[in-house]
Amino acid sequence: MTEERRGSRRRGQGELEALVLSALGEADGPATAGWVQERLGGDLAYTTVITILTRLLAKGAVTRERAGRSFAWTPASDQAGLAAHRMRRVLDAESDREAVLASFVTGLGPDDERLLRDLLGRAGGADRTGGRTGRVHGAGED
Repeated sequence: MTEERRGSRRRGQGELEALVLSALGEADGPATAGWVQERLGGDLAYTTVITILTRLLAKGAVTRERAGRSFAWTPASDQAGLAAHRMRRVLDAESDREAVLASFVTGLGPDDERLLRDLLGRAGGADRTGGRTGRVHGAGED
């Protein structure tokens, strides 16, 4: 095995998805898979970028539109919305939501706890008046 091969490491799916989403977030508008590949330094195969984008599409993290014979891709939300989407997916995968949320909340620092209380208070106020709750920049909307 060469020294170069030993020094490289295989990236996980979540890490690759985060890199692709980050690249799309830096684009001025919809971006092609080729643009994403170039933006990431070209060390990923084009087919790998397409696979990641397709997985992100299935998860609702990106949208696509026809651009000639291929597609142009856009993040479905801003970074905060995408992080919230990932958090909901993790929570949805657990059988005991109450225990997971309780563990999360008890692990918050005082500043984050105060912020969460403020946000929940505002969201609760919107619910009582029939308004929308704290959805972030079109997260979950088409």
